[in-house]
Amino acid sequence: MSLVGYILAALLDAAAIVLFVYWCVGLVQMITTLRTVPTIRAGVELASKSPAPNERACIVVPAHNEEASIEALIHSLAAQDYPNLSIVLCLDRCTDATLELARRAVGDDQRFTLLEIHDCPQGWAGKVHAVWRGTQAAPAHNADYLAFIDADTALDPACISAAVALLKHRELDLLSLLSTLSSRRWFELVVQPAAGLELVRQYPLGKANRPAGMRPRAFANGQFMLFRREAYEAVGGHEAVKDELLEDLALARAIVDRKGEKAGGEGNAGLFLADGMLTCRMYESWAAFWRGWKRIYTEATRCKVGRLRRASWSVMMMGSVLPLASVGNLCWSLTLLLGDDGVEPAWWWIGLVGVIFAMASLAMWGLFVGATYRIGRVPLWALPGSIVGSWLVGRVLAEAARDLERGVPTVWAGREYVRLPR
Repeated sequence: MSLVGYILAALLDAAAIVLFVYWCVGLVQMITTLRTVPTIRAGVELASKSPAPNERACIVVPAHNEEASIEALIHSLAAQDYPNLSIVLCLDRCTDATLELARRAVGDDQRFTLLEIHDCPQGWAGKVHAVWRGTQAAPAHNADYLAFIDADTALDPACISAAVALLKHRELDLLSLLSTLSSRRWFELVVQPAAGLELVRQYPLGKANRPAGMRPRAFANGQFMLFRREAYEAVGGHEAVKDELLEDLALARAIVDRKGEKAGGEGNAGLFLADGMLTCRMYESWAAFWRGWKRIYTEATRCKVGRLRRASWSVMMMGSVLPLASVGNLCWSLTLLLGDDGVEPAWWWIGLVGVIFAMASLAMWGLFVGATYRIGRVPLWALPGSIVGSWLVGRVLAEAARDLERGVPTVWAGREYVRLPR
């Protein structure tokens, strides 16, 4: 038995132990979160037990060249069961058929207002300006609640009622949803689950839902944000974050930090899983997916190159390198166990230990990742692709760090933005 063999066996077993512990901790955190943080479906029951709301709600939807999704969104908005609802569609510098399709889908529904936007002033992010213009429309001025929803989403008919009921029940100033993402294209099956998991790792649901005064890690998803109007105005609304490329995160931080009448002088924000009540197709192509997630990670880490690099290393190591090492450990250990009778007893025992460690680590990794796939409604047969997906997410994070250092601009909604590294 060679010294090299001993060292290799020890390294493979150590990798399996690290993988097992890492995902075991993750699984415990996931179970704890699911027990303490409800999904938006909890609001359905709350709404059914409450009198019909008298408060007015206004939905503002920014849409830039959304011809592929605008009709489905409008139909889902028109089907909402919330009684006092208005919708402002902000058609932002559209060069495709979005306007025509929106008009056809709206028809004569008086709850809808179509607002055409032809320019974006300097100093504003395009989406933020479109949303701000929507808040200046008359329906938004008269609303008690303001909801901001992306144009590439679709809502369950009870979504707004459930969100308002849950916001009121938990005494929140801001309620946001993590949408259920589509799983049709190859990158949605292979890479998107790992991308979403990395973002949730940076901003865990449990920490995002901590009450004011307990140092919450504020986070919101711009695909769905519901505000109490007075809280939204107290932080300056979208005008206060006009140059932000992740305005949802900036607004969530502002809500939590705001001074007001609440105990401790802070506001409350809540982040919940949509559980199928809000669905979204984020990107139509692999190139758009890559650019979009680079922007998200860049802004989520506040343009900190070090955080991006550490996240890149972590996701590739824990999601790709160590699972592959455990697979290799399992295969090698099985050959030792099932080899001919000439195998030395010491090597047989090393093989047995390797099989146990490798199977335990792979089982824990599969259990955790499989659970996230079930929560996100991703087919379980796509789970092996997570190894490739984690590696690619790591590459996205690494490229985001390099782009910051080199001054490569972020391209988003037809404009370029140069972000400075921190």
